Amino acid sequence: MTTTAAPAATKRAAGTPFWWADAASAAAAVSLLVVTALWVGNGGAQQVIDGGAGAVSAAGRLTGLLGSDLLLLQVLLMARIPLVERAFGQDRLARWHRWTGFSSLHLTLAHILLITLGYAAAADANAVAELWEMVVDYPGMLLATAGTVLLVVVAVTSMRAARRRLRYESWHLLHLYAYLGVGLALPHQLWTGADFIDSPLSRVYWWTLYATSAGAVLVYRLGLPVWRNARHRLTVSHVVPEGPGLTSVYLTGRHLDELPVRAGQFLQWRFLDGPGWTRSHPFSLSATPHTGILRITVKDLGDGSARVAALAPGTRAIVEGPYGRLTGETYTGGPVVMLACGIGVTPLLALLGELPYGYGEATLVYRSRSAAEVAFRDELDWLARQRGVRVVHLHGPRADRPSWLPRDLVGAGNGDVTALRRLAPRIADAQVYVCGPDAWTEAARAAARGAGVPARRVHTEQFAW
Repeated sequence: MTTTAAPAATKRAAGTPFWWADAASAAAAVSLLVVTALWVGNGGAQQVIDGGAGAVSAAGRLTGLLGSDLLLLQVLLMARIPLVERAFGQDRLARWHRWTGFSSLHLTLAHILLITLGYAAAADANAVAELWEMVVDYPGMLLATAGTVLLVVVAVTSMRAARRRLRYESWHLLHLYAYLGVGLALPHQLWTGADFIDSPLSRVYWWTLYATSAGAVLVYRLGLPVWRNARHRLTVSHVVPEGPGLTSVYLTGRHLDELPVRAGQFLQWRFLDGPGWTRSHPFSLSATPHTGILRITVKDLGDGSARVAALAPGTRAIVEGPYGRLTGETYTGGPVVMLACGIGVTPLLALLGELPYGYGEATLVYRSRSAAEVAFRDELDWLARQRGVRVVHLHGPRADRPSWLPRDLVGAGNGDVTALRRLAPRIADAQVYVCGPDAWTEAARAAARGAGVPARRVHTEQFAW
């Protein structure tokens, strides 16, 4: 049996400065103020006050500038910058990425409309004819048009209704066109943008933001993964079935003690086992990172994850990451409560091995549809014996209302908060770690908050896309 105890030699990621999240958020807000101030300094506000066609064009310039700024901030959000990832977590970054993406697109479309109307009014021309002339005759506008079309496609396929009809792999591939869209949509302002051409301060600001965004993508989305894979050369050691539709993959490699991954984190995995290897999948580590071996556990969800069970020993793996902040970085001792649903138990199992809680201080509430779907029984028994982990199993179908409890336990005095306090009496003083499907995680988080756990001590990582 593989235990979950972590060796002292494992290298851990550096801690994230407590002030970093606030500083990064403030910098993003300041960037929008800077863009607005530069527009005012370049006469934009005065043009609006003067009215007429110039006011419409000036408003169009402002929406375009704000849209461009948000577009580049969006790139930075998902550039996989390690300090940003650890400060905010993938789930929060994904939400902000989605918000900035839709906001930047709406501003860009408003920019196109307002600029077209303003130029058409100034020239006393038909708006459609003016738009055609700008696209065909103005430098960089054909590229900008192609880039805008790509961004619209990405936005449409990112809507919830569209995502439900797409496989993750297909959505992820389409989403990569956003980089091409950004690369095509923005350069036209270098050639024709009045706020860029006429202002040295604007040129310094925009060139700095362009270089930072492009550099972050090149370094962290391309350079760092290439370097890590060349150095560590992960290879499948063996594959072990864990239960119905559940498979663990053990991997070896070089210098794994230098891989800065922590229990609770996940990586994007590609296995070089044939066609389809280019599509990546996010899988969490299901055991505390050991020197010389890593383990992931994958549930067959009917997509590329089903191939994992057929991986042969010796198959090379390519990874990106590690990502996520569902770690023990802020844990300083005391009681621990972990709430897991289904495959969400995997990162929590790794955390149970790594966190330095005292004997009997940890409780794992493990939700599954039936006893047959419980995984890692031997390891859970070992943790119960050796470290005093209290394991509580909850079986049964999903409740008819939003709840983290199974249907049979909902009602009859078993409110979400009441049940949590009964199952984990020290919940109000504990560090709480939650992992599972989105709706279940939200219900569990709400129950923990209702039981008196401060927000800073409720740790989650959701993998919605």
